[in-house]
Amino acid sequence: MLRAAPPHALVATARRVLADLVGAEDVTLLMADYGLTVLQPVTHLPHAEGSVSAHDGPAGTAFVTQKPVVEVPTGIDPQLVHLPMTVRGDRVGVLSVRLPAAAVDPATVLRLGEFATELGHEVATADRDTDLYLQARRTRRLTLAAEMQWQLLPGRGCAREEYVIGAHLEPAYAVGGDNFDWSTSADRLVLTVTDGMGRGIEASLLTSLAVGALRNARRAGVGLADQAALADQAVYAQYAGKVYAATLLLEFDLPTGTVRAVDAGSPQLFRQRDGHTERIELEAQLPLGMFEETPYTEQTFDVRRGDRLIAVSTGVHSTRAATGEVFGESVLRQVLGATRAASPHETARAIVGALIEHFGGEQLMSDAAVLCLDWNGR
Repeated sequence: MLRAAPPHALVATARRVLADLVGAEDVTLLMADYGLTVLQPVTHLPHAEGSVSAHDGPAGTAFVTQKPVVEVPTGIDPQLVHLPMTVRGDRVGVLSVRLPAAAVDPATVLRLGEFATELGHEVATADRDTDLYLQARRTRRLTLAAEMQWQLLPGRGCAREEYVIGAHLEPAYAVGGDNFDWSTSADRLVLTVTDGMGRGIEASLLTSLAVGALRNARRAGVGLADQAALADQAVYAQYAGKVYAATLLLEFDLPTGTVRAVDAGSPQLFRQRDGHTERIELEAQLPLGMFEETPYTEQTFDVRRGDRLIAVSTGVHSTRAATGEVFGESVLRQVLGATRAASPHETARAIVGALIEHFGGEQLMSDAAVLCLDWNGR
């Protein structure tokens, strides 16, 4: 029934299905906003109303922990079951289902969790044909540059047996030049973090070109260094060195944990292993598009089961507070140490939160991209 429903009618269809299956009295689909601060109900308004916290309260707890939460009122009133809705590791939102108290049991909650996952996949497909779910993700209008950047992203998370990825961008509603991207296959995972020079629409156009060129080269089956070289040529051909895109490229061999890397610019990479945080020092090579036909070389390092990798753009490690103090490596290490037990998604959000607190305001002057990966191996 979900697959047969029109894209805009998934929530209404879910209400009918769950009313028949488990006696649901109400069903609400809450989407996580771009800033990961609130969960907003899907409505037919340009901007949804009635949002709740994405990290506090019953619905927020379900979103953060990725576990069902049963909200139990007093007496024999209906109970609310909040179910995380996730698509291949990308946290989409929460499905809240109001049930008669007698209908809430572990088997029913399990069935509802499976239904929420299926609904998440249908929402991801419906995004191609309707703006409804995208509109529910925003608390205010995005800038044009931010609209372009969010459409360019693969998601904000990805999970497989070998790894879990969580990523975040700020300022969420005005981001221009920062980007992260990934692609997985049977035995490979390719990650990139890109920081396009400039602000606003100019930075977004530059980053779109760089990311498009990297994807084109990757899909042609060439190696990591050649991907960087081809993207470098594409950016230089368009801008003749006037602007450029700093990019970190990583390719993971899933069976062995060997990582090939090209550091074409300024994003920084950290690794947490056995309770210690270290910066992975890579050979600093020229950003994409700075000079014509720049040669790039690959380096290698390894990841082991239990390792965590964190990649941050310039907007993270170089942001200054009003006092002039740089956010820097020492503060970043403190945040990483405090969030080691948290999920990659929450760690990425915590780093951005600490950055905003350090800066002293919600509107960062520079874009900030954070990508966190937990390695499980095979």
